[in-house]
Parts: sequence; structure tokens; C-alpha cells
Amino acid sequence: MISFESLKSEYERNWAGLEIRPGRLAEANAVARKALNGKATYQQIERLTGVPWYFAALCHYRESNFDFDTYLGNGESLHRVTTIVPKGRGPFATFVDGAVDAFRIENFNGAHDWGIARMLFRLEAFNGFGYHAKGVNSPYLYGGSSLYGPPEARAGKFVRDHVFDSNHVDSQLGTAVILQAMMSQDSSITLDGGPQFAGRTEPEDDAASTVILMQQALNKLGANPPLVEDGISGAKTRAAVSQFQQQNGLRDTGLLDAATVAAITRATQSGGLVQTGDLSQILKRLEDLAQLLRPSAGGVTLPATVPSNTLPATNDPISLFERLFSLINRTAPMSGPVPPTSPAPVDQLKQVVDLLSTLLNKDGQPMLGQVNGALGETIGKLLNGKKTALGIGGSVLTALLSSVTASPNAGGLAGLLGTIVSAVPGLGQFAMPISLALTVWGVLGKMEKWAQGTAPPPKPTT
Repeated sequence: MISFESLKSEYERNWAGLEIRPGRLAEANAVARKALNGKATYQQIERLTGVPWYFAALCHYRESNFDFDTYLGNGESLHRVTTIVPKGRGPFATFVDGAVDAFRIENFNGAHDWGIARMLFRLEAFNGFGYHAKGVNSPYLYGGSSLYGPPEARAGKFVRDHVFDSNHVDSQLGTAVILQAMMSQDSSITLDGGPQFAGRTEPEDDAASTVILMQQALNKLGANPPLVEDGISGAKTRAAVSQFQQQNGLRDTGLLDAATVAAITRATQSGGLVQTGDLSQILKRLEDLAQLLRPSAGGVTLPATVPSNTLPATNDPISLFERLFSLINRTAPMSGPVPPTSPAPVDQLKQVVDLLSTLLNKDGQPMLGQVNGALGETIGKLLNGKKTALGIGGSVLTALLSSVTASPNAGGLAGLLGTIVSAVPGLGQFAMPISLALTVWGVLGKMEKWAQGTAPPPKPTT
């Protein structure tokens, strides 16, 4: 199984022994100068995502040779919706907007470890880990160095999908080679960005468990070729996801968004077919709405109105509740500073509100059942009137704790909060969805009372 921990020592060893071939040194320096010329733009991306500017430059080189009119995720034009994975992205107003979106999809935003081993792991993940199975150092990292190609090392290249030619030598320079050349020309590039304290997981590590489950499910559903169940959403996994989305009426993106995860889970439980009346059409319309409302990194104002037919009617409230809770769990708060232009909360809030509208109205009649009595007479009554307040309070506290950096030497409130955060790694990943679920439960309960005319009369004011 491919994992960062299994490859960490190899990356560190390769970086320590990396030498640019003398015949490629002038070319490497020329490419490095091009990368440095775009530094100001890459630094804008760093301010919005936390991803080091030189990492963005390296991705840009391999994807589109520093063309600022392309989408960083796959090198397609910024001005059209992308047609290769990740599909359905854009159009974008600027290169920065597209780069922020691409890094968000890869779960790089909010990452803490930007040491050389983790950086090389992420760069290789962009292109895939197929070279490890062939016993060849990836040219995506090491092309143009003594670590790839004869006489010092083995050659080989995937000349097209799933076709490996052991005699072919990739002529493009690797990202590690360019990084070394950049460092020789810009002393501000440092590679000491490791985790702030031991045991902290990175965003892509948190997502790996979900990816493994989906890879297992897709294999059960007949993925061809079968997927390696490694927790990495690489090219094969995204192709399988894209095929499933096409077969089940979902937005064809190749990405494991909440709608797709829910549909794959349902398909495995129902023997491979998504049942009639399933969420697929509702989820597709919700994703359409998310695209409509998503602001760019440049701060574009949201549309004032949304078409009234955004959500189709449904008579399956259980499925709608499943969708609601998948929306709540769609994104966990990032630790550290949150980019002010992050669109995820806007998308979630709007989708939840529209979904609540569908839940509460079917031909003018309320659809909700016993929301307020969901936990019976005991816990239900104990929490009556308190669920919303507890949920909001828990969400605020969790967001606060998630933004605290552990500091053993801090005193007062900062020291107390830092101690709590360091003692409970991954706090926001678990506590925030629970708090938001409690909030929605309380709001649903109140709306149920209002819709059914059982809400208590307002308190008199003096």
C-alpha cells in the first residue's frame, strides 16, 4: 500500500543524493528563472491556501509549462469548463482562482507539513505512483537527474494510459530538479516546514480512509481495471468515479464529493444499482447550485436570486435527511488561518437551506415526521429547546479550538486552549460535524413545529 510513511525515507534519501546532470544544468536554471518570474502570482496563491509558492510553481511547470491562461489542476484553458479530470471545473476569471480550486480538490489547503519528503510525495501524487511498481524513480520528480535514466539509474515511462515502455526516457525535467535549481537562485526558499507538533495529521491523510472505502466499494461494483485500495485518489480512481457518475446521473467530475460518496454507498448496499427515487437527481441539482453560487477567489458577488426550480420535489424524506447530513459532514474546518475567500461554508449553508425548504414543503404540506421525538421521550425531552443553542455553541467553540496553535510556553487562556487542542488531535474533524448536526436537528425541530402549527405562542413582551 502506498503511503507517505512508507515512502518518506526514500524521498529524503533521493533528495540528499540528487544531482542535476551536467548536460541539463543550463536548461534547469532557465526553467527555474521562469518559475521565479511568476513568484508574485504564486505568492497570492500561498496567501489564500497556505501552499508554498514554489510548490505552486512546480505544479504549474509540469501541468502547462508556466502558461497562466490554464487551470492548474490539469492544464486546460481557464475560460472553459474542464473536460478531463477534474471535470466540470471553471471557467475561472484568473489563474489564482483556478489554482485555489485545484489545491482545494487535492486537500492541500491548510496543510502544515511542507518538508521535502512530504512535498515530493504530494508532487508525485499529482502524477500518480505507478512508477514504484515498475522499480523506476518517477521522471515527474527526477527527470534530468542522475536518479532517472542510464547510466546511473533505470529508465522507463508510461507513454500512454496503462502502457509502460521500459526503454523510453522522459525528456522533461523533474520537479525535484527544478526545485534544486530554484533554490540555487533564490535563498528565500527553505524546506523546514514540518508539522508544528508530532501526531498531527495532514488533510489528505484525513481523507484517505474515505477514499479507501470508496475504492473498495467501486471494486465490488466491478471497477475495470480494478483499483489499488491505497487511499489515494489517483488517475485510475478518478476514472472509475467518473464512470460511476455517468452511469448514475451524477455530475461527471471524477471527484469523490459528498453526493458521489452517498450514491456509491447506496449502490453497494442495493446490489450495484442506485434505486429508483434515489438522491441522484437532487444531488445533481444541488451540485449545479453550488457551481452557480461559488464565488471566485477574487471575491465575485453572489447572485441575488436563485431559480425557483433548483430542487425537484421528492417523497423520500429519509434520503433527503441522508443528503442533509452528508452536507453537514462535507467539510471539516481547517486548522490555522482560514482563507477569507473560502467558498465551502457558503455552498453548505445555501444547500442546507434549499434542502430544508424541500423537506418542509410538498404540495403545500409539511413532509417532516417526528423530528422532535427522534431520540424518544428521555433524551428528546432533556434536549428540548436546547439543541440549537448547544449545537451553535459547540460549533463556535470547535472552530475556535481548531484555529489555535499549540504552544506549551503560552500562558493564560491561550495556553489552556493550546493544551486542549494538542491533547485532542483531529478535534474539528469529529466535533464540528456533531455540533452542526445538533444545530440542524434543533432548527428542523422548530421548523416542524411551525409547519405543523404546534409551535408555542410567542412570549409576551413588556
